Amino acid sequence: MTKDELIKRTKEFAHRCIKLATNLPNTYLGNHIKGQLIRCSTSVAANYRAACVAHSKASFVAKLSIVIEEADESEFWMEFIIDEKLIDTKLVEPLKNEAYELASIFISSRKTAQQRK
Repeated sequence: MTKDELIKRTKEFAHRCIKLATNLPNTYLGNHIKGQLIRCSTSVAANYRAACVAHSKASFVAKLSIVIEEADESEFWMEFIIDEKLIDTKLVEPLKNEAYELASIFISSRKTAQQRK
């Protein structure tokens, strides 16, 4: 996958998470998860863009590490949505899988970057 394709994919991921979050119930828990999911999913996209313009390998690896953490956190909040039965699992599962796939892609990218001299 190219850099531009990943920029587009992470941005689309953020948009999809926002749409999911806005469908959460207007309860204390729903509002808490809504804020958390929007924050971490948009951070995936924003920090990947930042990684793409990093000035050094160390900066690139550091930004990718943030992307991985935020993708994993996004997956966590979607698991929580499913656990609490806040939204139908069938609607959440594909996006939860996307969070996992993105984290896996960026883990591989970070390993590759760290191995290069």
